[in-house]
Amino acid sequence: MKSQFFVIMQQVGRSFMLPIALLPAAGLLLGIGGALSNPNTIIAYPVLDVAVMQGIFTVMTKTGVVVFANLPLLFAIGVAIGFAKQERGTAALAAAIGFLVMHQTINAVLGLQGNLVTEGLASVGQGSVLGIQTLEMGVFGGIIAGFITAALHNKFYDVELPQALAFFGGTRFVPIVVSFTFLFVGYIATIVWPFVQTGIEGLGSLVLSSGLAGTFLYGFIERSLIPFGLHHVFYLPFWQTAVGGTLEVGGHVYVGTQNIFFAQLADHGTGPFYEGTSRFMAGKMPFMIFGLPAAALAMYHTSMLKHRKVVGGILFSAALTAFITGITEPIEFLFLFVAPLLYVVHALFAGLSFMLMDYFNVTVGQTFSGGIIDLTLFGILQGQDRTNWMMIPVVGVFYSVIYYFGFRFIIMKFDLATPGRRDEVVDAADVSSSGSETEKVADSVIDALGGLSNLKNVDACITRLRITVVSAANIDMDKLKAVSGGKHHIIGNGIQIVYGTRSDNIKNRINVILGSK
Repeated sequence: MKSQFFVIMQQVGRSFMLPIALLPAAGLLLGIGGALSNPNTIIAYPVLDVAVMQGIFTVMTKTGVVVFANLPLLFAIGVAIGFAKQERGTAALAAAIGFLVMHQTINAVLGLQGNLVTEGLASVGQGSVLGIQTLEMGVFGGIIAGFITAALHNKFYDVELPQALAFFGGTRFVPIVVSFTFLFVGYIATIVWPFVQTGIEGLGSLVLSSGLAGTFLYGFIERSLIPFGLHHVFYLPFWQTAVGGTLEVGGHVYVGTQNIFFAQLADHGTGPFYEGTSRFMAGKMPFMIFGLPAAALAMYHTSMLKHRKVVGGILFSAALTAFITGITEPIEFLFLFVAPLLYVVHALFAGLSFMLMDYFNVTVGQTFSGGIIDLTLFGILQGQDRTNWMMIPVVGVFYSVIYYFGFRFIIMKFDLATPGRRDEVVDAADVSSSGSETEKVADSVIDALGGLSNLKNVDACITRLRITVVSAANIDMDKLKAVSGGKHHIIGNGIQIVYGTRSDNIKNRINVILGSK
């Protein structure tokens, strides 16, 4: 039961990452455009007051906003793709159709009931989705549409109809059955969703009123779920739904911390950013930009001299990735399984980081992680008065110290097997990212996991392969350890292997091999 739950939740996390992966590009456009077209920035830097430049910045802002405004639809498509077994393009199209039919049905039913309003939408839980006035379901609406579509798609994508109706069989049948199904889904939503909204808003109020202790717990849990790849499932409600708060910006009501932050970013009349930003976002930056690179230095200094050349390259690459992008799995998985005590300490430090950012009211937002890029765009460029970003390097210096000396002390005290402290191979999985090496890794992964016939589903998020096998008994653990460098995690038939940003290329290669067979 536990293993099946992990496999399902692994698929959920992977599906969520499809739309989330779009956010950095949208965030860059919105962050640069919003910051450099802000009247206060123009006053401070008159050189920016050029019509052509401001036109470009305005276009960048609006193109960034459109992605965040349509995240529910993107989640519907992403979840359907993530759970579809075959013909994923058809699943994506069907999810979009189902999403539109659901909201248009809600609009029609509310109209027939006389409950469709044109003013005060927030007070009755209504909003506009792709121009359709409907219930404000946010990304939950998209996730629901994606799950239902995927279930229907997997059941009917290869259905065979009688000869007279054969044209409508197979993948053509999926959008048809989805369309009719979502007529009922939309109707049911008008009955059930108002109660769900009340519950979500109550939970959000509870979280927001729980003070610094609640913020610490949020940060601790978020980091604790990293090993299982389920952290996306945990933080998403805080970022995208009323659990993370509700606020009116520029005459429109937004729910979820990230949606509120980017709405304020695009609104030049906004002063300090929403308080939820300090609780659910800014806390990542001190330990990602300052803490983990210092931990990497501690692991380097505690490694054996004869291994330092190899260890140094691995740790430097992982630390630089965390510093620039906020992608931390490459460094976290270097000590997670060989020294779990260090990871517990790391999770506690992360919780403390979130709590400190909340205490100092540091309202620096982010796209999906907390590296120096996001700090620059959503902190420094937005100004000290709006974000109090200067507390991040202040706290960061403190974090560099406690991570370095804390990790070094624990490693030496308990003789932990961090990279380079034993005579075995330091990291067999750390090969170059060339095409030939990617093919070799893909072939080795297939061999280690029991061959092509044992692979049920192969996918990847930003930093790790996510594979479901037919039977875990067919896995060669020695080969898996060699090809993963020990950076793997297995629960039941679900396997995750951390390859950093190469993961997607390796996944593609494995799927090409699967397809050719």
